[in-house]
Amino acid sequence: MAKNTSPASTVRPSPRIRIWVLVGGGTLILLMTAALLQSKVMFFYNSPDIRPTTAELGPPPFPVSVDPVAKTITDNPLVERYVRQNVASNHTPSKREQGWFALIADQLRTMAWYQNLASPMSRILVIQSGERGEEVADNFATILGWTAEEKTIFLEHIATEAPTLPDGKFYPGKYIFEHQAEPEDVAIAVADRFNSEIRTRYTSDIEQIIPLEDTLIIASLIEREAYDFNDMRYISGIIWNRLFIDMKLQLDATLQYARGSASASTWWPVPVPADKYIDSTYNTYQIAGLPPAPIANPSIDAIIAALNPRETNCLFYFHTDDGAFHCTPTYEEHVTLLREKFGRGQ
Repeated sequence: MAKNTSPASTVRPSPRIRIWVLVGGGTLILLMTAALLQSKVMFFYNSPDIRPTTAELGPPPFPVSVDPVAKTITDNPLVERYVRQNVASNHTPSKREQGWFALIADQLRTMAWYQNLASPMSRILVIQSGERGEEVADNFATILGWTAEEKTIFLEHIATEAPTLPDGKFYPGKYIFEHQAEPEDVAIAVADRFNSEIRTRYTSDIEQIIPLEDTLIIASLIEREAYDFNDMRYISGIIWNRLFIDMKLQLDATLQYARGSASASTWWPVPVPADKYIDSTYNTYQIAGLPPAPIANPSIDAIIAALNPRETNCLFYFHTDDGAFHCTPTYEEHVTLLREKFGRGQ
């Protein structure tokens, strides 16, 4: 049979098919737009909207079950009840707890077009638990269009609020401002949130047991090291155990803080063995005791965990890839368990 040598012809879709393609494409665009709008609505309403406790009621003081002077921990069975009754409604899930949606929302919220979708006149500002102050300021500046000078004003305003610390006082949660909000106004709102949620619960009696500054430092370490509230309390117990015997804390999160910066392209770089020898006052592998200031902004859960550690004889711990927590009283047991779980340890 002879080959067909006639010129190739272009097959044009029928008008009906073209209409269905246009309708289908338009529907897909509408669905995508609706999904973006819905995601912002979810982000807008589902992000914790922490409101100051009314002055008439007043928040109950934090429970405390650690005594740094006597070097003792007494498990308090009422801690969980305190969290359920007084904190649960204001709980700010960590990124680990929120999962993939939080990661997507975290990226989208810094984009102007996304912020404009549902609210062109306002901006949603979110402080995630475990972020450092510079990280918060960087995100806020991107969303609100601040200059480098305005970002510095914001950071300095927070730092001068009592207690005078550069970090640890940017209370996690959702904040809503006009799209041209000034750094002073945002700083005042963030400071007011911290005062209403933390300082009003931190009575003079608690201050005499553990200064708020120390609690914020320990809570920031816990926030970066733990996965959930139960995890936080066990890690708190280990941190206190190390402090009681003047053992170096040896926490990787402090190395991340010492190395991290905006110029390094990540605020929280993955630690490597050489980091244990870097020259920094935050290097808890080299310097005993607490770091000079918080390394991150802790949730109220982490603050409660710092004040109410679990009683444990453990001094060493690690997490497996599934987030499971493992701890041991001795370094030899620690290495053995590491080899059992990972096939190596040192």
